[in-house]
Amino acid sequence: MVETNSSILNKTYKKLSIQVHLNGLSFCVKDQITKTIEVYQEASFEAFDKARSIEENLKLYLSGIPDLQNKMDEVLILHDNVMNTFVPKSLFDENYLGTYLQYNTKVFDTDYFTYDQIESADIVNVYIPYVNFNNFFIEQFGSFEYKHLSSIFIASILEKYKNHHDKMMFAYIQKNCFQLIVLNEGRLQLHNHFNYKTKEDFIYYILFTAEQLHLNPENFKLELLGEVNENDELFKMAYTYIREVKLFEAEDHYKSSFSKAINRKHNLLFES
Repeated sequence: MVETNSSILNKTYKKLSIQVHLNGLSFCVKDQITKTIEVYQEASFEAFDKARSIEENLKLYLSGIPDLQNKMDEVLILHDNVMNTFVPKSLFDENYLGTYLQYNTKVFDTDYFTYDQIESADIVNVYIPYVNFNNFFIEQFGSFEYKHLSSIFIASILEKYKNHHDKMMFAYIQKNCFQLIVLNEGRLQLHNHFNYKTKEDFIYYILFTAEQLHLNPENFKLELLGEVNENDELFKMAYTYIREVKLFEAEDHYKSSFSKAINRKHNLLFES
């Protein structure tokens, strides 16, 4: 399709990305020309009025943010949940989405299934999106694209480290849970979700995964992103047992004035 001068002039070159999970959401607005993150904000559903529905609270919350009242050329919703599984592309059949998921999550006849193709890993991410949130965002923004957060995580790691030959592990840390990726020779070897309550839980899952994959803590590299810094207990615990631990350094495809901690915490949202 050929863009006319009129359609070009109507563009705002703004992209809205929203990461949503059961306990809250975060969002950012990006300028696609200057490649700048203009605004970001996050909200916890626990702070919402319990007398109203989530949808009513969200509508009130979003209506109070001036930056979201402007037109967006693109809207991307990131579904952040554990209701997903990965299938090799060579074995994938679109007619059996629910069948793939039933082995690691409880599925119901009323569930809606969808998938993301991750070309760089030659795999398909099958998942259950938050349909109620999708329906709400349709009313708010009209058409939009949506993906699973783990698809963004895997694609971004593979893109940055596709030419690396070291054995590497990456943990995307959130409150009480984290995603873990293992690369070997630049190829995806493992992805998994873990829940944790203590720093001992956290390092147990790291070391257990390493043992199952025959990775020596003296030899592989561990990079941490998400809600983590060099002074917190998770980083210190990992550094106690693994020789090479560091904080993940983002590619910074988008510039921002936010702190390194904020950029690390919201890296997947900012780079989506």
